[in-house]
Amino acid sequence: MKLLIIEDERQLSDSIISYLAKEDYLCEQAFTFNEAMMKVGVYEYDCILLDLMLPGGSGLDILRRIKQRRPQTGVIIVSAKDSLDDKVDGLKIGADDYIAKPFHLPELSMRIFALLRRKNFTATNTLQSGMVEIDLLEKKAMVGRCVLDLTKSEYELLLFLIENHRRVVSKSAIAEHLSGDMADMLDDFNFVYAHIKNLKSKLSDAGMANCIKTYYGTGYKWISENEE
Repeated sequence: MKLLIIEDERQLSDSIISYLAKEDYLCEQAFTFNEAMMKVGVYEYDCILLDLMLPGGSGLDILRRIKQRRPQTGVIIVSAKDSLDDKVDGLKIGADDYIAKPFHLPELSMRIFALLRRKNFTATNTLQSGMVEIDLLEKKAMVGRCVLDLTKSEYELLLFLIENHRRVVSKSAIAEHLSGDMADMLDDFNFVYAHIKNLKSKLSDAGMANCIKTYYGTGYKWISENEE
């Protein structure tokens, strides 16, 4: 899962990223209003942690931009401001949650998990698609009783494909999801091809040979049993 931390306190931002990285989140940072507006205008994120007080502008304006461009993106307001008006305004615009500073990092982590679970996986800790079952808390994927031996990137790729099972996912979208804004520096999609190949092989070994369909020149789509 890919997160954007919009926070001008660099030490706090670094602490959040250090903690969340241990839980296998891919995190990016923005420290100013302009930097944040650029990132939310170009890249897609599963969840955004948004401070309201930023150099150069208001976090509420960033929230409006997020909800205009990608209304499905999860947003948690993170702010030292105790103003009820700011909290209400943020929730009215479309924020999903609000946490006041100072806060404990484990609490922030669980709020992020709960938000992503509600938005992407119908409020359960287990995701089921055909024969594949994923324990979201344990970050473990199984086919029947067979546990798939997936790398972090393969696990994130599997989740990304299942989450977007209704559409063909482009190679560039996969590259951005797995590597963040570093995707802009890639010369080709060889690492995407490699992850797709490895994931297909492991699923095939577990009895699911045709669940990832390749659309040549376009991308890939997850095919569950009831969609065949």
